[in-house]
Amino acid sequence: MARRGGEVPVRQLHLRVAPPRDALDRFEAAWNRVAEGGVVAPLRVLTLRDLPLLLRTLTPARWALVERLKKEGPLSVYQLAKRLERDYKNVHTDVAQLLRLGVVERQGDGVAVPWELLRAELGF
Repeated sequence: MARRGGEVPVRQLHLRVAPPRDALDRFEAAWNRVAEGGVVAPLRVLTLRDLPLLLRTLTPARWALVERLKKEGPLSVYQLAKRLERDYKNVHTDVAQLLRLGVVERQGDGVAVPWELLRAELGF
């Protein structure tokens, strides 16, 4: 995990376009590191099988939603729909999907982006 000023870990979500074996390879590497007495830093990775799936998952509307939450902090779905000038039902659907994927999380009566950094990696 990256560090700010060499001290505090930056909360990151890694978005990867990679085949399913990518997750198994990361698990195996972590397993071997621990077996050898090493330490494994927490890493949150969302792996999607291909670029079309990534683009269907993080649509421009969903990305605008994430940006708004990052800028303004926790908001209810109602507040978010109003500020984005979008239909409540569509925003609710988008928030539910982003919650399921771990891109946003519930905080109090609203949702927020818990990540300081979203890093994307495209592979073949």
